[in-house]
Amino acid sequence: MPKGQAMTFKEYLTSKKIDAKGFALGEQERFMELKNIFDQVHPDSFTAQKIFLINGIRRKYPIVETAEEAKKEVPKAKMMRPKLSITPKNKE
Repeated sequence: MPKGQAMTFKEYLTSKKIDAKGFALGEQERFMELKNIFDQVHPDSFTAQKIFLINGIRRKYPIVETAEEAKKEVPKAKMMRPKLSITPKNKE
């Protein structure tokens, strides 16, 4: 998200791995209550105030990852072994 652009409540929920649509349909009144608070404070402040609620909501309305999305994950880079520098012994 570009700097200076405000995050929407749905984007916030997605960033917290919460299915915004499912939450809005399942608990409309709670969704609207939290959205109103979110619209008045900074996202970090909202997280600090509502962390226990957010965790419960995440467990109840998780984002379901499809098989295609799982395939898109970037594989971990292979670890490279350090190269040993072999120096010839000085002959005296």
